[in-house]
Amino acid sequence: MRLIHTADWHLGRLFHGRHLTTDQAAVLERLIALVAEVRPAAVIVAGDLYDRGVPPTEAVELLDHVLSEIVLGLGVPVVAIAGNHDSPERVGFGAGLCRERGLVMAGQLSPSAEPLLLADEHGALALHALPFAAPAEARYRYEDDSLHDHAAALEAGVARARAATPAGARAVLVAHAYVSGATTSESERPLSLGGAGDVPASVFAGFDYVALGHIHRPQRAGGERVRYAGSLLKYSFSEHDQRKSVTVVEVGAPVPDGLAAVAVEQVELAAPHDVRRIEGTLAEIIARGRTDPARDDYILARLTDRGALLDPLSRLREVYPWTMKVERPEAEREAAGRGSRPDPRRAGEAELFADFFRYVTGDDSSPAERAAFAAVVDKLRRVEPETAP
Repeated sequence: MRLIHTADWHLGRLFHGRHLTTDQAAVLERLIALVAEVRPAAVIVAGDLYDRGVPPTEAVELLDHVLSEIVLGLGVPVVAIAGNHDSPERVGFGAGLCRERGLVMAGQLSPSAEPLLLADEHGALALHALPFAAPAEARYRYEDDSLHDHAAALEAGVARARAATPAGARAVLVAHAYVSGATTSESERPLSLGGAGDVPASVFAGFDYVALGHIHRPQRAGGERVRYAGSLLKYSFSEHDQRKSVTVVEVGAPVPDGLAAVAVEQVELAAPHDVRRIEGTLAEIIARGRTDPARDDYILARLTDRGALLDPLSRLREVYPWTMKVERPEAEREAAGRGSRPDPRRAGEAELFADFFRYVTGDDSSPAERAAFAAVVDKLRRVEPETAP
């Protein structure tokens, strides 16, 4: 049985002040085309459909369009769960009505753990949707006061999914969690502080495949059967070297007293704008940019210049119009080495000049330069009007 696993769409997200809805729409159109080509038994969206609990209107409209195209237009079921960025109530609205049409929207934990049952020539497959929930919510939903961390809450949901799997059926679980050891990015919101949100991969033992969301880098999580699909787009410059994709999963025939064979393929869905880091002096980057075929990428420029630069962001945007951020590591190191700056309200002209000179040049002023400055100040004082304005 073939499934498509995707996650972390974060519809409505801003990237350094730019709305990404147009970029997200373009990639999701490519996802719809992939669904039409692959014809999977179901599409899985493992949480964080939206970037925040109250998404903007255009994000809601985009999600409605994509789900309608897949479920109604192509006749392919979709199983989606709420992630830590989503509002469970909004994701789960109308879930009963949607399920009748092949759309499973799991917003809140359900004690019944009723799976979506699929079938192929090899028999049944139970697809379990386990939305993200904080331990307090899990205690309430499961009526179990012993659930005090994310691992215990998830394990309680996983146990219910195992119990609800029909005998002889293959089992696939959809969850949103941080599995210990996974490689993270700075664009992910921590589930909790101090590692209390970590979940061991062993929690998922016994499932033929586990489709995870939350971590934005596509990767395995403790084994080939437990995987993160990764985010829809690059949502921070720390992800510049990642290759975003969706995962096509092939679940083979059931094995008596064992797990079905599973094969996975990562399919890249190119975005209209890549996210890149470039480095060099301002002049070097501008020169390269004039002939760069990917000038419309989202750019973080790391300038190696020393000394002052006049409005480098505007100058970079003449060749890279989507320059989002400028870093100056050399200037920052020099500033750190200079220590605290003098207070302009208390420092004299000579001290302020010396500090400004170091900021511009990176070097201390010489005695001759300080003497020349003092001579200019002295001359200005002598020619000042004797009466105050």
